[in-house]
Amino acid sequence: MLKKFFITGFMVLVFAAQSVHAKDAAVSKDDEADSYKLLNLFGEVMERAKATYVEEVSDKQLIEAAINGMLTSLDPHSSYLDEKDFKYMNEQTSGKFGGLGIEITMEQGVVKIVSPIDDTPAFKAGLKPGDYITHIDGETIIGMTLDEAVDKMRGKPGTKVKLTIRRINEKPFDVTMKREEIKTQSVKTDIKDDDVFYIRIGSFSEDVDKDVSKAFEKAQKNRKEPLKGIVLDVRNNPGGLLDQAVGVTSLFLEHGEIVSTRARNEEDTLRYSAKGKDISNGLPIVVIINNGSASASEIVAGALQDHKRAVIIGEKSFGKGSVQTVIPLGQQNAMRLTTAKYYTPSGRSIQATGIEPDIVVHLAKVEEFTNDYGFSEAEYTNALENETVENTDKNKKDKKEDTDWRKDYQLSRAVDLVKALSVYTADK
Repeated sequence: MLKKFFITGFMVLVFAAQSVHAKDAAVSKDDEADSYKLLNLFGEVMERAKATYVEEVSDKQLIEAAINGMLTSLDPHSSYLDEKDFKYMNEQTSGKFGGLGIEITMEQGVVKIVSPIDDTPAFKAGLKPGDYITHIDGETIIGMTLDEAVDKMRGKPGTKVKLTIRRINEKPFDVTMKREEIKTQSVKTDIKDDDVFYIRIGSFSEDVDKDVSKAFEKAQKNRKEPLKGIVLDVRNNPGGLLDQAVGVTSLFLEHGEIVSTRARNEEDTLRYSAKGKDISNGLPIVVIINNGSASASEIVAGALQDHKRAVIIGEKSFGKGSVQTVIPLGQQNAMRLTTAKYYTPSGRSIQATGIEPDIVVHLAKVEEFTNDYGFSEAEYTNALENETVENTDKNKKDKKEDTDWRKDYQLSRAVDLVKALSVYTADK
């Protein structure tokens, strides 16, 4: 009886498996038939458009527009790159290109500014992350693709373009800018308060990790007293090259995962880890982010946050956590396709959620309050002298330290936090 049950059960499984395979085969044939129908439909639409559209259009125009429409319908970051777009993309990653200097995306039919790039026309004009561009030279954005909008903003250096901007809680306003050849300096460094190493990364273009490493090494060589910590500023940094985000993060981690990229198929998951040397030898690090910090910036902030290697301050980041692969189509064209998502070492997806700062610090204007009515012991004429303190009048510097950066409230808080952390890590 038991044997009969096993045989009967086996036969049921066989028939079930056969019916599943038959069903799959039927579905596959149905899908194939539907695909042929849709391709025939595409061909018919193309022929009718070519024959009866009000103006003459070429096969190239129609086919490239169809390809781009197919890709852009998937997500805001997938697109077709014609010869001009492909060249422009390569110029961007090498750190030299023409235009206004803004990273943009498409949202609800209009162009949204992710971030202006440092020292560019857009930056100087005061454009901000989250601003919407509704018109270009008086022409509405609605109905344009992102590539078409970008193409209208590009132009010969020296020529002007007018953008209409909508900003939350403000009336729409126009900004006229002169196009420039954008030569980005991705890394800027400085010493704040005489002992805090400040690193500003505007974008993750080629060799950023090498530039940061060289600048830090140079800063240490020229010092008598050791640095107390590091401020890494990636505000309004739209991202860039993945390998550079990994490289910069690896400079401050001795071990552990930095980021993973997970595709549709689990076997295509890639993991990137630290190279094994912290160039700062454990100095406190504070990272500043805002809603213009995207992609590669979020990878750096997320990794350092997960490893508890840095304190993240500022505002929530943009939330661009998808990976685009540029696939060449011949020698001059390509397609940009979203193929994976970024995950921080703890397994958090950056996509649409961004990085939450450990300490929220909004932009603010700080004014110094002076109490003109206060007195101290030193103001008494017969006060006892403190023999352990040198006469400060004899040691005053002729050159006053530049403290304009203190007007940047987020940066000021970051520097103060580094100093505070250094007190507790100095003896470790």
